[in-house]
Amino acid sequence: MNLFSYDINEKYKTSVAYFSMEFAIDQALKIYSGGLGFLAGSHMRSVFDLKQNVIGIGMLWSFGYYDQSRNENRSLRPQYTRKHYYFLEELDVKVTVKIHGEDVMIKAFLVRPDIFGTAPMILLSTDIPENDYLAQTITHKLYDGNERTRVAQEIVLGIGGTKVLEALNQSIDIYHMNEGHSLPLAYELYSRYKDMDEVRKHVVFTTHTPEKAGNEEHNIHFLHEMGFFSNHSLAEVRQITGYNNDDNFSLTVGALRASKIANGVSKIHGIVANEMWANVENKCEIISITNAQNKKYWTDKALIRALDEHEDYEVIARKKHLKKILFEIVANQTGKIFNPEVLTIVWARRFAEYKRPGLLKYDIDRFIKFIKNTDRPVQIIWAGKPYPTDEGAMEIFNELVHMSHYYKNMAVLVGYELYLSRLMKEGSDVWLNTPRITREASGTSGMTASMNGSVHLSIDDGWHPEFALDGKNAFTIPALDHKLPIEEQDRIDNKNLMDILENKIIPIYYDEPAKWTEIMKSAMTDVEFEFNSGRMVAEYYIHMYDYKS
Repeated sequence: MNLFSYDINEKYKTSVAYFSMEFAIDQALKIYSGGLGFLAGSHMRSVFDLKQNVIGIGMLWSFGYYDQSRNENRSLRPQYTRKHYYFLEELDVKVTVKIHGEDVMIKAFLVRPDIFGTAPMILLSTDIPENDYLAQTITHKLYDGNERTRVAQEIVLGIGGTKVLEALNQSIDIYHMNEGHSLPLAYELYSRYKDMDEVRKHVVFTTHTPEKAGNEEHNIHFLHEMGFFSNHSLAEVRQITGYNNDDNFSLTVGALRASKIANGVSKIHGIVANEMWANVENKCEIISITNAQNKKYWTDKALIRALDEHEDYEVIARKKHLKKILFEIVANQTGKIFNPEVLTIVWARRFAEYKRPGLLKYDIDRFIKFIKNTDRPVQIIWAGKPYPTDEGAMEIFNELVHMSHYYKNMAVLVGYELYLSRLMKEGSDVWLNTPRITREASGTSGMTASMNGSVHLSIDDGWHPEFALDGKNAFTIPALDHKLPIEEQDRIDNKNLMDILENKIIPIYYDEPAKWTEIMKSAMTDVEFEFNSGRMVAEYYIHMYDYKS
């Protein structure tokens, strides 16, 4: 079956299946949670732009991640609504996988390239009448909190995705695991090749985070019982994975041992990943290919046109118009009228403790004085989805909501998905990024913000050091010793953050508007090539797919 609606570019003829647990390609298709999905979505769009021979393999989540709404007191309420997608094409193929000794049937659906301008994408579902209710729930919710369900999802993605490709007569040269979730595909391939050296020639791996939660570990007996290793005996599994004595199986280690080559997602992350996994025997080489985002999808075309025409007044006017559009959302959700003339700071990404959404208010007295300043006013907006069972992150979100009730220039928005994300990047002046240093693998939201003239103010981590010229196209919170106690890191980073805002950014914005416009324009210009995902997907072919180990 021909899944492509375009002619493959000869430079990119190696056939690739790109496996990812989530893809954010359009607001209408809610099968993503955050940054990993945003990255995968841009990857699929740039595959289409460059006419590469890549097929995306993902999951059709019946309820998505979750819909973000509010309780009566305006605190966060996760809501689950069944989704229906009439633009998907039901494929005439069903495959069966063994999960915990039971047959589970998988149905495949196609997102054709012409619908959203992406690679062809195959989405897998177990939520079909042929399965019992328990099996149907496997593809209900992205990142289900139940360990058995999570592992079942990984089996469906890895083994099921591989079987669907075979059933569709797709000849695949390279299987790209975007994170370790699809690792079972390696053991399914071993069933065909009977040789892990041969498997490795066909598998590559991208690791996205140094965070423990992003590097899953499970008991090897449990994984074997679930069917994670296809139909292989535990003795054979231990032999092919190198887990001869250790029962605590890391998906990341498994992926590093099953691939011909792997990559971190920024230059710094490449170094961190090599340090993290330095003691892993028989792992593949870990290089770095810095993440990027699809400029064509993410940028406001009128703003870019004004930039290209070198008309500063048009850049300024368009930016104020974009701020007004964002502020309509603020007014609708919060009843607060924001002013497009006022410096607007946005913190928006997945809510997680290490990303420190509340760093701005660490010194609460200084923050209150900052937000109540009427001579040089600021407006601050937060948005993002905490993991729905992460009580600490939910508490931070709700604390900010409660605090926002007392200030007319502070807002916390819900519904942080592709549509709102783009509006916030187009309508903000400063894009704030505050993770603890060494813990940000990439942080691609700052790229799409910079593409829209929102100046990146960030910890010196992830992609930022590859881009930032402090005071020229971005502002950098000075690096500190990541081995300091967390409390001390937060105190120092907060002081440096507030000093930059009060002593650099605010004076430039209000006293030197021409200089601020130059910084905006430099951000848009400097981010254009290196951090456009066209560069990234070309590098994957050169350094990963066509690489001979």
